[in-house]
Amino acid sequence: MATPEQEMTRVPLSRERVLSSGVAFADEHGLDGLSMRRLGQELGVEAMSLYNHVANKDDLIGGMVDLVIAEAVLADPEGAWRHELEQSCTSAYEAIERHPWSPSLMMTPDYVGPARLGFMDAILGTLTAAGFSDVMVHHAFHALDSHIVGTALRSFAYTVEPEDEEETARAFMATLPEGAYPYLIEHIQWHAISDYAEYTEFEFGLKLVFDALERSLED
Repeated sequence: MATPEQEMTRVPLSRERVLSSGVAFADEHGLDGLSMRRLGQELGVEAMSLYNHVANKDDLIGGMVDLVIAEAVLADPEGAWRHELEQSCTSAYEAIERHPWSPSLMMTPDYVGPARLGFMDAILGTLTAAGFSDVMVHHAFHALDSHIVGTALRSFAYTVEPEDEEETARAFMATLPEGAYPYLIEHIQWHAISDYAEYTEFEFGLKLVFDALERSLED
């Protein structure tokens, strides 16, 4: 009977399989431990075999980033613009959230592949079809892109678990001078004990952007 490693080698390598395995590895271990040699071990092949499908590690990572954004729903310029953009932006944010290693890589132009280009083009096309001016299309696109990636970055940087928030807040407030920063302390106290859940931070920010865009069309 063949071993699992032998069974693995019987599945032909392809670019898609190499990239998908890279994503799975990064999801579990992070990017720091990713190397061509380690990925080859995961696939049950020699590292040199990978170079038939990716040019180098940069090409591997660029392809992995593109697989992440490929999980997003593309906006349809022929649909209702707010619905289409909300669906597309939310799905992109959720895709990035599933892959914690990815948002920082989306901040660089080095890793812009076909899926990312298609996503950007669909957003721009939907804004244009809605009747926004060139200036508003520019500002709206960058506001949405910044909100998607920026909120994901902040989410991963904030490492306090929900059940630890109250204790963390109290410990932080104890370091502040007595009587200082009253509004900040009031906010921290509210934040630590509130069960407010009408919107997530991402949803709230997206709503602000869309409400402002909607008003600009009415002016």
